[in-house]
Amino acid sequence: MLQNICKFVFHRLMGWKSYVSVPYFDKCIYCVAPHTSNLDLFIGKLFITAAGRKGGFVMKKEWFVGPLDYIFRHWMGGIPVNRGNGTALISELIDIANSSQQFRLALTPEGTRKANPKWHLGFYVLASKANLPIVLTAIDYKKKEVHMEKYVIPSGDRKADLREIYSYYEGYQGRHPENFVIPRL
Repeated sequence: MLQNICKFVFHRLMGWKSYVSVPYFDKCIYCVAPHTSNLDLFIGKLFITAAGRKGGFVMKKEWFVGPLDYIFRHWMGGIPVNRGNGTALISELIDIANSSQQFRLALTPEGTRKANPKWHLGFYVLASKANLPIVLTAIDYKKKEVHMEKYVIPSGDRKADLREIYSYYEGYQGRHPENFVIPRL
């Protein structure tokens, strides 16, 4: 029922399209970009639910207050994080991924809604160390589309993997396109 509601809202009311051609993995990292607006979270959750898939997300702990705590944590699958302790968080997430039968986590590599030419690579480290595929997910506000059409399995050649990941996001436009920068190797 929730999937049908999200399909109706996402596709009919909001007029968005979605393109999904990757397998539905039991465990994976959703690498989501561009991330230029707080609306990305809601677009992403509507999209993933409408597609019949699940996935949690991490967000700075300051957002998890009052009723938002319940909504983000329990209803949407959010994990509050202390952004000053990234190494410990990645280790904890690796342990959770390795001990779980299902683990799907959306991460925004930019780590901020502002222009950031140096993406945070926690998504890549987590996927590499926990042997998870990275499902590349792009939100394109200009075309009102979400694309989930490619995945990368970390090969051990970090530079080649990142080149492939970065190239996937070329041509997509965030809600605030001036804030989306793809890193160059």
